[in-house]
Amino acid sequence: MTQTPHRALSRLSIALAVPAALVAAATFVSSQPARAALAVGARAPDFTTKGAEDGKPFDFSLKAALKKGPVVLYFYPKAFTKGCTLEAHAFSEAIDDFRKAGATVVGMSADDLPTLQKFSTEECRSKFPVAIASKDIIKAYDVSLSMAGIPMGGLTSRTSYVIGRDGTVKLAYTNMDWRDHVKLTLAAVQGK
Repeated sequence: MTQTPHRALSRLSIALAVPAALVAAATFVSSQPARAALAVGARAPDFTTKGAEDGKPFDFSLKAALKKGPVVLYFYPKAFTKGCTLEAHAFSEAIDDFRKAGATVVGMSADDLPTLQKFSTEECRSKFPVAIASKDIIKAYDVSLSMAGIPMGGLTSRTSYVIGRDGTVKLAYTNMDWRDHVKLTLAAVQGK
């Protein structure tokens, strides 16, 4: 059975709309913040993963990082999208304040290592690491991005956690608008 030009065009439109929807979801700004999945006081799931800092690959262990002080894990949907780039810039501008408070900042996304290597130098400005949020990490931290209950292809929600040296969640904040993540996580590590 041959397709009519209208039906073929319709299928092409759908095929093009799916990637566009993923990009739109990654840059979507919510007017209402949602609650993060892990409650304050909950034990943060331990994990190890690959990451990049200043373009160089490294292994990240939450347990090892917590020995140095509190850890800010900020999950973002997709490297090089507008909101994620702006958020990375904001964290890079505030990184000295996080370090003064003894905190380690790590950006987390489902992007592959070569993408994270490039993102760590270009958008994180070589100031802090980014790491791979595997399917298991996304599930453990309950940060899978979905719209109307439909998962958005392995993307993570924009969720920030501050994890204390004792391994418990001190702050959990989810909002697709990137603007308050730095302010709130910094206040939490500074004890404000």
